[in-house]
Amino acid sequence: MAKSALLKSSLAKKYWMAFTGLFLCLFLVGHLAGNLQLLATGEGARDQFNEYALFMTTNPIVRVLSIVTFASILFHVIDGIVLTVNNRKSRPQGYVSFKPATNSKWSSRNMGILGTVILAFIVIHLINFWGEMKFGGLDDTVYQTANGETVKDLYTLTIRTFQDAEMGLVWAIIYLISMIAIGFHLYHGFGSGFQSLGINHPKYNNFVRKTGVAFSIIVPLLFAIIPFYIYFVLEKI
Repeated sequence: MAKSALLKSSLAKKYWMAFTGLFLCLFLVGHLAGNLQLLATGEGARDQFNEYALFMTTNPIVRVLSIVTFASILFHVIDGIVLTVNNRKSRPQGYVSFKPATNSKWSSRNMGILGTVILAFIVIHLINFWGEMKFGGLDDTVYQTANGETVKDLYTLTIRTFQDAEMGLVWAIIYLISMIAIGFHLYHGFGSGFQSLGINHPKYNNFVRKTGVAFSIIVPLLFAIIPFYIYFVLEKI
């Protein structure tokens, strides 16, 4: 009975929504740390990034975390849709004096739209890179690293994607739009995640709010810089 109540409880869904959302924030930080290596220059840049990619795809602990991450993304998306639908069903008619622009932030009122944009971006991102790495024809970019391991050259694949004469700038703009959506999503979700988990106290609410604002700006901005740096600054390969 308790388990059934837990699965059907909207409060439980909000807890899991908050938990998976904050977990994905940690994933973003780790993913950003790895991707920033694409800004490196010199002969060792390719080896450095590809060794990172090899570690991320072969280390058993990381592989388990990857499964948890994908499961969290899937749950986060489904849970968000369910919560949105349930909230609309619970209030089929708006209040007469309801003024959303004054009662809530734009990001909080449009989390569904932002989430849809982000989901589309994730699909595109996986097709462009993960799909190519797993199933694409990368025979011309397979090489041996400095320690003698044969790997698929994700570094070259990434650089070629964003330096492509026809689509490179388009992909960079798509990533910029997606990072703006992620920024707005984080702007609302970071603070509300802590509140949903009951971490809500006047002593540190201001710190959580400021941290959330900084996180929602800095992380997406750094992600967005990478493709434009590759297209406009990095030496063509």
